[in-house]
Amino acid sequence: MLTDSAPKLGPECPACGEPWLRPTAAPGRYRCVYCLQRYELVSVCPNCGEHSTIVRMSSTAVVACNHCQGSMLRAV
Repeated sequence: MLTDSAPKLGPECPACGEPWLRPTAAPGRYRCVYCLQRYELVSVCPNCGEHSTIVRMSSTAVVACNHCQGSMLRAV
């Protein structure tokens, strides 16, 4: 049985929604290679204010809030 699910290319950019968000050389920093917007991973959710521990050096860093599932990325 074949599935028509698209491959996961990466995390989606909060600005343009495209799946081209990539980590940069600086820990906790990301750049969308589609719209070139830069982001910083923060420990306090911009949506709900919930504080959470962040993992800056992991290639599998979670960029969604554990409480509200909003983005933990802030535009730089």
